[in-house]
Amino acid sequence: MNVVTFAHRFCLVGLASALTTLSPAQDITPTTGITLPVLGKLAPRTAAQIHDSPWSIGAETIDRDFTVYDHFKRFLGPLGAKGVRLQAGWAKCEKVKGVYSWEWLDAIVNDAVAQGVKPWLEFNYGNTLYPGGGDTGLGGGLPSSPEALAAWDAWARALVLRYRDRVDQWEVWNEPDINRKDTATAEAYVDLYIRTATIVRQVQPAGKVWALALAHDVAYADRFLAGMKAKGKLELIDAITFHGYPRNPDDLRTLDQLQAVVAKHGRPIPLRQGETGAPSRYQDNFALRQISFTETTHAKWDLRRLLAHRSRDVPMNLFTLCDMHYTQESNQGGADGVLRMNYKGLLATRPDQTVDYVKPAYSAVQGVFSIFDSHLERLTPYPHTSSALRGLSLTGYRHQKFDGQVVAFWFNDAPPADANGVSLIQLHLPAGHFTEPVLVDLRTSTVYALAKTQWTQDAKGVHLRDVPVYDSPLLLAERSLIPMPSVAR
Repeated sequence: MNVVTFAHRFCLVGLASALTTLSPAQDITPTTGITLPVLGKLAPRTAAQIHDSPWSIGAETIDRDFTVYDHFKRFLGPLGAKGVRLQAGWAKCEKVKGVYSWEWLDAIVNDAVAQGVKPWLEFNYGNTLYPGGGDTGLGGGLPSSPEALAAWDAWARALVLRYRDRVDQWEVWNEPDINRKDTATAEAYVDLYIRTATIVRQVQPAGKVWALALAHDVAYADRFLAGMKAKGKLELIDAITFHGYPRNPDDLRTLDQLQAVVAKHGRPIPLRQGETGAPSRYQDNFALRQISFTETTHAKWDLRRLLAHRSRDVPMNLFTLCDMHYTQESNQGGADGVLRMNYKGLLATRPDQTVDYVKPAYSAVQGVFSIFDSHLERLTPYPHTSSALRGLSLTGYRHQKFDGQVVAFWFNDAPPADANGVSLIQLHLPAGHFTEPVLVDLRTSTVYALAKTQWTQDAKGVHLRDVPVYDSPLLLAERSLIPMPSVAR
C-alpha cells in the first residue's frame, strides 16, 4: 500500500457529516497572517478507526455524579482517543455492606468498549459504610481499619473479576499526596498499593497496575518508591502516573524530577501523564484558577500540552471530556451544596449537566488524536535552525508504515495568548524529507498548501522560507499523511 492509498483510508463515508454534527457553537477565532491557499479541513478519525495510540481522555467524577456519562457518551468515540480514564467509585458500587451495584459502571465500560475506547479503571475512593473506611472524595483519607481494608480487598477483587475481560489497566487511588488525613501517608499508600496490586495479579496476571496518580509532590513519590523497594515490591508497579497543571503547558519539570527519582531507586518504571488540562474560562476553584482563560487559550494549552508530552514519548490522559459540576467536594469548601464548576472539559454543559455545545478545543484535539497514532514515531535527533526570535518547540516524526514525516512546532516561551497573529520565519531541517509538504493549523483544523517557492529539498535537508509560526502548534507534514475529506482532495 502506498502513501496515497493510506490518505484515502482516512476519508471514510460519514466523517464530513460528523464534523458538521460536532462543530462548535461559536466560530473559531481565526489565525491572522496565514495567507497560504486553503486545501481543506482535517477529517477526524474515530477511536474505532485508530488501531492504537498513546492518548486517553478523562471521564472522571462520574462516581460522584459530577458528570453524567449518558449526556456526553456520543462524543467519546468520535474524539479519537483510544483510552478513557474512569474512577470506579467504591462508595457508589457498595451502598449496602457486601452488596455491589455494578449497573452504572457496566453501562459505561460496555459502551466505551463498543466505541473502540479502552477504559482504565481507578480504585477509589473510600467508603463511609465502614468505620475507618476513608473519605469518598479527593483530599480525604485512605481506608485504614481492619474491617474497612478487608471490605476494600473484597470490592477490589470483585471489580477485577467483573471487568477483567474488558479492562487490563488499573490505577490505585487518586492524588494521595494531597490528602489531608494522617491515614494517607506515603507509607500507608505503600500498604494500600501492595494489597491492591497483589489482588490484580492474582485475578488477572497480565493486568497492568499503575501507581500514585501523583498531584505534584515528588518527595511523596520518593518515599513511596523507597517503601516499595524496602518491601521488595517494586515489581508490582507497571507504571507511575502523574498529574500537573503548569501555567505554561510546555513546562515538564515534574516529569524530569520524577524521572530522576525513579532512576534513584534502580528499577526502570515507565511514566504516564494521567491528568492535565486547562479551563476554557475564568474559574475561582480548582487547578489553574483565577486566570482569564478563554476558549481560544484553552485549545492552545491543550494542544501544546499534548504535543509536549508526545515530544518525550510519554503517554497522556487529557483532563477532561466534559465540564464538571462539583457540589460536595470536601477540599473545595465542604458539602455546602454550592455548585463549583470545573471548566476543563472539551464539552460545555448546561445546569442540568447535559451538553450545551462543543468547544473549539474538541476539534483541535481530534486532529492530534487522528494524526499522532502509534504508527508515528519520534525522530531523534531532529535538529533545526531558524530565524525565530522567540523560544521555538520543534519535534520531527516519521510514519512507520509509509515513511512520510510530520514536524510539530510552535512558540513555547510563554503561556498561550488570546491573540493569533503569526510571525514568518526561515527554517532549516537537516533531517527533513518531503515530497509534497503542507501546513496544518491544529487549532482551526485548517490545511494549507505551501508554494513551491517556499521550500527546497536538497542533500542538506529541507529549507523553508516565510513559514508561519505562533503560540499554537502547526504541522509541516507530508500531504498524504493528513486526513482530509475526499471533497477537499
